[in-house]
Amino acid sequence: MFTNRLSALAGAFVFLLIALVGLYRLLYWFPITIAGQSIGQTVSFFTFVIFTALTIISIQDLRRGH
Repeated sequence: MFTNRLSALAGAFVFLLIALVGLYRLLYWFPITIAGQSIGQTVSFFTFVIFTALTIISIQDLRRGH
């Protein structure tokens, strides 16, 4: 049970960090280019929304004790 809680906590922390990077890019735009293609702000918005939701889900699982 302890390892499940630890992995959920680690997952929530990683998801939170990725969400914060997406939010940072939305607030202070900096260019990202992958294989010659520019990545737009829409991708950062979806990254922020999805990883924030995953963080909330992980924290709720920790509170419920699963």
